[in-house]
Amino acid sequence: MFYSTRYSSPIGPVLVASDGDNLVGLWLEGQKYFGGTVAEERVPKDDLSVFSVVREWLDEYFAGGKPDIARLPLAPRGSSFRRAVWALLCEIPYGTTTTYGEIARIVAAQTGRTGKASMSGQAVGGAVGHNPISIVIPCHRVVGANGSLTGYAGGLEKKIRLLELEGADMARFYVPTKGTAL
Repeated sequence: MFYSTRYSSPIGPVLVASDGDNLVGLWLEGQKYFGGTVAEERVPKDDLSVFSVVREWLDEYFAGGKPDIARLPLAPRGSSFRRAVWALLCEIPYGTTTTYGEIARIVAAQTGRTGKASMSGQAVGGAVGHNPISIVIPCHRVVGANGSLTGYAGGLEKKIRLLELEGADMARFYVPTKGTAL
């Protein structure tokens, strides 16, 4: 059984989902793939203990803090490839960014895929775009190699606000004329 609650954030309403013990989903209202990894019915249950921990984490984050991801019991649902990408996202420090290509290089090295069989940035982009625990698993910290702020399922304006909140140096980034949200 899955449970849900709502959180009112400075960037809009958020739906939070749990399996009863773990955080399995956190989606911005209207984002692409909203609720996608938890197709089963989610029973509203605001008083679940994991939701209290998530609300505290989000309150600290939106107040400008840098809460430790390890405080949250994360259990994102996805393929082993996607979970490997999401684990790497959790290692990106606050206020910094990485590229799809860099993540692809790391995943390729971890899985022994080198040379012509190496990992593509597009494959990583698909996994990043399907991240079921937005904000906490910081997919907003992934940018194009050329500084493009492309690829945030929650919308580029929210990606920018999250990066600014974290103190990222925004001078080196730009919004593409034709955006994508993987």
